[in-house]
Amino acid sequence: MPVALPPGVLSLHALPADHHDGPWDHIVTAPGTKQRLLNQALLTLRHGQRLAALAGLPHGLIILAGPPGTGKTTLARGLAQAAARALAPIGATTYAEIDPHAFPSELLGESQRNITRFLTDTVPELASRRPHLIVLIDEVESLAVSRSAASFGSNPVDVHRATDAVLLGIDRLAQACPRLLFVTTTNFPSALDDAFRSRADLVLTLDLPGEETIAAILGHALTELAGLWPGVRDLSGDVTLHRKLAAACAGWDGRRVRKLVLSALAQRREVTDDPNRLTADDLLAAIG
Repeated sequence: MPVALPPGVLSLHALPADHHDGPWDHIVTAPGTKQRLLNQALLTLRHGQRLAALAGLPHGLIILAGPPGTGKTTLARGLAQAAARALAPIGATTYAEIDPHAFPSELLGESQRNITRFLTDTVPELASRRPHLIVLIDEVESLAVSRSAASFGSNPVDVHRATDAVLLGIDRLAQACPRLLFVTTTNFPSALDDAFRSRADLVLTLDLPGEETIAAILGHALTELAGLWPGVRDLSGDVTLHRKLAAACAGWDGRRVRKLVLSALAQRREVTDDPNRLTADDLLAAIG
């Protein structure tokens, strides 16, 4: 019988675990992005207890911002595994994914109470299980709503209280659980409360990929495909083709770029039946 998860927790894992390998290596980012992110995570998880003595103590908070399809959630999941592997010699890591929509309520004061319970009871309990804890919260703007824009809500007072509860909870956890890291994502950074943003140890904005990154994504996607159908191997190594396709895909997000390969496989029935027959013309035709 499955073990019941705490309220608001979508999934819970012990890391490192081999079946969590993949996202960190598969996602293509601008040079230096992943290393900067991993460094920040390890700084908190490895040295948080000592750094807590500083006046500008870390809050154990990373914000990944950017438009949809830029790989924020995939990057966050990969980061958890990469950090856990680096920390394995000194202890395992608990990794939790949170549903931010489980906390807001139409009942007056209930959103604040839900968030307070989560940050006061649930998170410390999770942190006590293993030496390190990483918590992923997607769409964090639904919890840390900008109080200056609260007039759009049906109950601005409750929005204020809920955001206040988030800020207070993060402050307390920074002291009580120094080896805790929140990794949060947002498609709408302008909707985040300014005080929440100011508590972040790192705000990393993931922009839409440039042509060089798009070419790398296509090369990676085709290489993966060639692992299943060897007839695609020549396409996976054709850097000139990747660049030509990338120029035609300018302005696309990373998810859409990867979908291009799937679309190309469906351009012609003979390719759908046997992907080994995929050609450069199929890829170009899929751009539309």
